[in-house]
Amino acid sequence: MEAAGEKCAVVLMNLGGPDSLESVQPYLFNLFFDKNIINLPTPMRWVLAKIISSRRAPTAREIYRQIGGRSPLLPETMKQAQSLQKVMGNSQHTRVFVAMRHWHPMTQTVVQEVREFGPERIFLLPLYPQFSTSTSGSSFQDWDVCARRAGLNAPTTKLCCYAQAPEFIEAHVDLIMKEMEGLRASVLPRILFSAHGLPQKQSDAGDPYLWQIENTTREIVSALKLKTGQDQIDHEICFQSKVGPLKWLEPSTRDALRRAGQEGKAIMVVPIAFVSEHSETLVELDIEYKAYAKTCGVKQYHRVPALGAHPLFIGALANFVRQAYSSSEDFRDQDCSHCPEGRGRCHLSA
Repeated sequence: MEAAGEKCAVVLMNLGGPDSLESVQPYLFNLFFDKNIINLPTPMRWVLAKIISSRRAPTAREIYRQIGGRSPLLPETMKQAQSLQKVMGNSQHTRVFVAMRHWHPMTQTVVQEVREFGPERIFLLPLYPQFSTSTSGSSFQDWDVCARRAGLNAPTTKLCCYAQAPEFIEAHVDLIMKEMEGLRASVLPRILFSAHGLPQKQSDAGDPYLWQIENTTREIVSALKLKTGQDQIDHEICFQSKVGPLKWLEPSTRDALRRAGQEGKAIMVVPIAFVSEHSETLVELDIEYKAYAKTCGVKQYHRVPALGAHPLFIGALANFVRQAYSSSEDFRDQDCSHCPEGRGRCHLSA
């Protein structure tokens, strides 16, 4: 990219999080007003988002109070952006930006910053390894609207998906193996690959998220077998962070912990869909689920860190951008299997 001399903007996209206790409720409103989260006509969605954000705000404030009164997601993402900038090259030709979907720096502001930079190519890179219409899909849609309004017309490549990218898998394996080295148990623990949940009806409608979570897990387990010399790795995929009365993907992480306790298993939790530490890892996994596991009889509870700015993960992102540079169209990882029939709501399969 540097040799070509083109000015390129790489935009890391993430959900965002409140930067103070006062911003918790407006952040929640933005989240639930997203039509990819609540698919209702605008007037009804606005009212429902107001009600949900008002009711959930007190509980959410208490969650953020436990981790310093704010979400760590933006500082974590900025570290990833700085690391990626170094790998891509600190020059006038390539600049890495951060755009958040539901809190600052929001897409509209970042679009203006990118427009002022004046790139000849733009690469949108979600920090969601597995595609979902409610995460990557929502961020892409928001960018398209804001870019059109701002008159940002530079050729734009949407990168998706890196759920099976080799260095992404290797980064996970490296962190799991490091956690295993400190275990007291003579046998390997059961690994719970905990992902953010998704309404079952959204998955049934063709969202490829579950299928890609399964692919990521399969690749990690295969690599762990080679690393450990084990024929089998005791593991299970589970889902956390359920909201509302709808049926969500199962099993829940709580149910998986309860079964593990009943079976006398040690547990190692891997945040398989989160690449940054935030409330779902620091509070839900480290505090709430750890305490719950103890009540279930789980004698050892270990949690593998999120990838953060792990060099292998940042290398995977850099390679992904470099691969995409040769294409003017939307791009998926070269090792990514195309979403199968019935899982075609990924924008690249449309």
